Amino acid sequence: MTDQKQSREKEVEVFQKMLDDYSFKVPQEGELIKGNVISASKAEVKLDINGLITGVVRGPELYEEDEEYANLKPGDEVEATVLESDNEHGELELSFRFAGQEKAWDDLREHFKEKTIINVKITDANKGGLLVKYRQISGFLPVSQLAPENYPRINGGDKGKILEKLRSFVGKEFETKVVTLDEREDKIIFSEKEAWNEKQRDVISKYKVGTKVEGTITAVTDFGVFVSFGESLEGLIHISELAWQRIDSPADLYKVGDKIDAEVISLDNSKIFLSAKKLMKDPWSDVGEKYKQGQIVKGLILKVNPFGLFVKLDDDIHGLAHVTQVGLAPKEKINEKFKAKTSTNFKIVSIEAKEHRLGLAYSSEIAKGESSKKESPKKEKEEKSEKTEVDKEKKKEKVEKPKKTEKKKDEKEKPEKADKKKKADKKEGKKAKK
Repeated sequence: MTDQKQSREKEVEVFQKMLDDYSFKVPQEGELIKGNVISASKAEVKLDINGLITGVVRGPELYEEDEEYANLKPGDEVEATVLESDNEHGELELSFRFAGQEKAWDDLREHFKEKTIINVKITDANKGGLLVKYRQISGFLPVSQLAPENYPRINGGDKGKILEKLRSFVGKEFETKVVTLDEREDKIIFSEKEAWNEKQRDVISKYKVGTKVEGTITAVTDFGVFVSFGESLEGLIHISELAWQRIDSPADLYKVGDKIDAEVISLDNSKIFLSAKKLMKDPWSDVGEKYKQGQIVKGLILKVNPFGLFVKLDDDIHGLAHVTQVGLAPKEKINEKFKAKTSTNFKIVSIEAKEHRLGLAYSSEIAKGESSKKESPKKEKEEKSEKTEVDKEKKKEKVEKPKKTEKKKDEKEKPEKADKKKKADKKEGKKAKK
């Protein structure tokens, strides 16, 4: 008996010690706890909490945007947030949503700190950019932070067409970086361009200034064309680098899908600038063979600006007639006197081949075609020679004219002398008769 009593006391003591060592507190609302999956379906997930209590996650609290919660199976350990400590079935009412959101914030903080790439889902669009979500956390991706391939390059900047382009991204996922994270203001800005830059850095390093590339035009804008080439790279050919002559609109020369050869002229981090005219012959190199200072030429007025006229002399050479060189009357406006797409004569007043500049002048005399002496060197020489011959003839006439006058005087004097002699002889005859 004594031994049995001692044995029971020992068992009670061990059990009490076990109870003392294992203290379990019922989880409170808002607390984050861990549990093991008992069962999982699209309707609900049941968890075992420390082998003592069962928890359930159901309805909108099921969070499937994170892989951790989307493909649960029995035995998996997950975290959940307590909504109620005792529901209608005596179970813990739990939520993956709040736990997932906290986990998402932790991940965002880490990505922002380490500047790593993460995927976001496009949920909507407005004129300024794209509304996105990282798991359950909303953020914004501005138009300016889109990668080149997704940037809405709409000719003319039509806002309606830009918004239409942005809305086409809804439902897609973009690789981005977190560039702004302000939890107090609940402001999160993502950048697809930063992620794209990092991925392209190694590829871009293969190109140097002067490298020739062959590409396809992906967009035509007012300021130039974008060209896709190489390993998913894209560069810009500014309007000033498309051709040697002045261009009003790139759309006049190119369209999307056109093939084009270009040369790399600048590399600015991930930005690549190209030139098409670098691969073309510079027409200004032999401009002196076609045009001379003082020459009268016919030109087509391309554009009328307050400071002057842009004039096309031929397909390659364009000139400028400054407002001070177009013969405006006091208070007369240049756009009242001249119209684009009209042709008239101009006088070349300056040629600067290295600077690709040719100055022109206009006046009513020039417009009528009254050329200067330098209009044609050959013609000028002929005119000088002809003038010299005329001057010689005039001088000769001046010298010979007095002789002709004297001759006439002598011829006039001879009859007068004969008459006088006749009269004298007659007079002498009368005297003899007397």
